[in-house]
Amino acid sequence: MATQAQTSQGAGSATTGRPVSPLLRKWSIPLGIGIVLALIPAPAGLDPGAWHYFAFFAAVIAALITEPLPAAAIGLIGLTLAAASQAVVSGASDSMKWGLSGFANDTVWLIFAAYMFALGYEKTGLGRRISLMLVKGLGSRTIGLGYAIAFADLILAPFTPSNTARSGGTIYPIVKNIPPLYGSEPGPTARKIGSYLMYVSFAITCVTSSMFLTALAPNLLALTLSNKITHLSISWSQWFVGFLPIGILLFILVPLVLYFVYPPEIKAGAEVSKWAGEQLAGEGPLRRSEIVLAVLVGAALLMWIFGSALMAPALVAIAVICAMLLTNTIDWNDVLGNKQAWNVLVWFATLVTLADGLNKVGFLTWIAKTAGADLAGFAMIPLILVLVAIFFVVHYFFASLTAQATALLPLFIATVAAVPGAPMGVVTLMMAFSLGLMGVLTPYATGPAPIYAHSGYIETKDFWKLGALMGAIYLAALLFIDGPWLFAIMK
Repeated sequence: MATQAQTSQGAGSATTGRPVSPLLRKWSIPLGIGIVLALIPAPAGLDPGAWHYFAFFAAVIAALITEPLPAAAIGLIGLTLAAASQAVVSGASDSMKWGLSGFANDTVWLIFAAYMFALGYEKTGLGRRISLMLVKGLGSRTIGLGYAIAFADLILAPFTPSNTARSGGTIYPIVKNIPPLYGSEPGPTARKIGSYLMYVSFAITCVTSSMFLTALAPNLLALTLSNKITHLSISWSQWFVGFLPIGILLFILVPLVLYFVYPPEIKAGAEVSKWAGEQLAGEGPLRRSEIVLAVLVGAALLMWIFGSALMAPALVAIAVICAMLLTNTIDWNDVLGNKQAWNVLVWFATLVTLADGLNKVGFLTWIAKTAGADLAGFAMIPLILVLVAIFFVVHYFFASLTAQATALLPLFIATVAAVPGAPMGVVTLMMAFSLGLMGVLTPYATGPAPIYAHSGYIETKDFWKLGALMGAIYLAALLFIDGPWLFAIMK
């Protein structure tokens, strides 16, 4: 009996231990990276404390990639450890103030507010109505349907800082209802029309993610991180104008290029327009809440473009949230229950602060001086193009745009900033613009990617091939069309 009990206990322990093993592996990588780096002597010219903070920061970034815990929890734990140990700022009170500084950051609250806008689109049904209207108007031909999907994403993009919520949560649920109308289902019939529509939906959201500052949360993070180094402020309108030439070009090209390189078998059909019309008829006339939301987000957009001198963009967004509450477009329980918004607020507030620590301890200054000396002999324009291309391509090794922006963007920006006469406004925007575009590269490159990759309509090999092709097109447009444009307008 004792033997049986021991065996049973041992089996139970083994069974209990199995789920722990993957978690231990996920923790072992960031802890191992942090420990190894900390044990390496600080490079010449760098304070050992700064090197140890870099080792700690690298461990946090590695944990964001391996995800032993949710990203916000990792950020909060990392920030708590950094503040408690006074690794960045001396003195308990000052260290605490530094630790909470990210929660007073305008960009963090702008991101939070934009999630509330997305909540309004979802609750009122305005996002679904806009998508259906475009599908009804342009859906009689397959390529027209591709553009209808693109326009739906474009309209939602300025107010939806999550391409996962915008494309995966709003566009995809509508698009997936269309292929079955043509007898196109996951599997052998996918290429009839479903494959084309699904990939257009995915590829276009990577373009719209870079078209607007508020279309992707890492865009805002990128500007905040670069501002810590360059002290340059870039407005919503400057961002939009800077990306406009390739934004328009890529928006027009994506459905057309895919129509030829990944062609649908069915080129036309009235069924989808009829279906969208039926869905719209079921929606009825515009509801009061939809009208109110449209007016409010329109007012926010106008203030972001023309009213920045009167009211900070983040305050505009928060004012609109207040108006949404006062008009009962959303209620306070909706705000409290939006876990994604609160999660992102904590996540970005902690990441912004931790990244700022690299600058405060002098690590980025050291990187800049060291790299600047090595790069001083290189011609400026080729140097910028090469660094932007490297920053873009290295995303093959990341499953998070935010993790890459946090880990690499400050280093790349600091490296160029060390070169005398570097056009930091151009460099900052090119790096930041690349974040949305690089999401097209892999089935794990950005939030919506796994949704479309596992829809059943796009074969894995096709997803990789198309990602490489579209990624090359996006990168070429960024380097050779938008680069010269930025040099011209930012002199």
